[in-house]
Formats: sequence, structure tokens, C-alpha cells
Amino acid sequence: MSLRNIRLQEERKQWRKDHPFGFFAKPVKGSDGSLDLTSWKAGIPGKAGTLWEGGVYPIRLDFPPEYPSKPPRVKFPAGFYHPNVYPSGTVCLSILNEEQDWKPAITLRQIVLGVQELLDTPNPDSPAQEPAWKAFSKDRKLYEQKVLEQVKRYPPTV
Repeated sequence: MSLRNIRLQEERKQWRKDHPFGFFAKPVKGSDGSLDLTSWKAGIPGKAGTLWEGGVYPIRLDFPPEYPSKPPRVKFPAGFYHPNVYPSGTVCLSILNEEQDWKPAITLRQIVLGVQELLDTPNPDSPAQEPAWKAFSKDRKLYEQKVLEQVKRYPPTV
């Protein structure tokens, strides 16, 4: 078994034992019903007391063959409105960038908490999409309105 799969099995075990409240993360099921440990679906709840509160935002994590040496690719649905999310949905976050802050010791829990933190504290120095970045930087009212529209699009599933 590859190092990647051993690590991902361990991550899954840890996650099932103890994960942050309101989050979910699980490997994608293949057409034959088997779990694909290299591809996960997860949900990131908006932090209480922030604009993002009330939504649970879907992401997909794809773990490359070189994981944990290389970070997973983390994506929201295409068109997700956030200054640090590319139009494709790919998240721009230093802990997910092997040239920046990625370390093989970073866990699934740290990744999803990092993405949750990014939602409410965008990095204006690392814009990934112009409309959200422009609104965040120059028209906070428009930015907040767009975020609140997005919250409604991603209600928590019970």
C-alpha cells in the first residue's frame, strides 16, 4: 500500500474519532461502492458571528500521488465568491501551496479549519478573482451583500 493511502486511512480514522463541530469530510464513493481515499467531499460551516455564518460550504479535496509530500488540491464549486478562490473554485491558501507553507505534517483537520478561517479573513495580497477582491477592497457593502447571497445558496443539510 502506498504512503499516500496509509496516511489517508489514518486521517480518516482520526477524523471519524474527532472532528470540528459542524464540519463533514468523507472519501468519495466509487460507482462500485468502494471508497476512493484520494478524493474527498467536505463541508465547511461559516464561523458563528461572521458574514459566513449559516452556510455550509462544499469543497472537494484531491490528494496527489505524492501526498503527503505535496498538498491536496482543494476546490469550492466553480464560481464560488471569495477573493482567494479562483473562478474554477480552487482555493488560494498558503498552507495548500508547496512553495509556501505546506508541510507533510498538516492534517485534514488543519486544512478544513484553515479554509474556514480564510472565508472570513481573506488575504487581499493574494487575489484569485477580481470581482470579489475588488469589492472586498473598495466596496465592502457590495462584498457583504454578495457573501450573504452565497450563504443562502449553501444552507446546512440536516
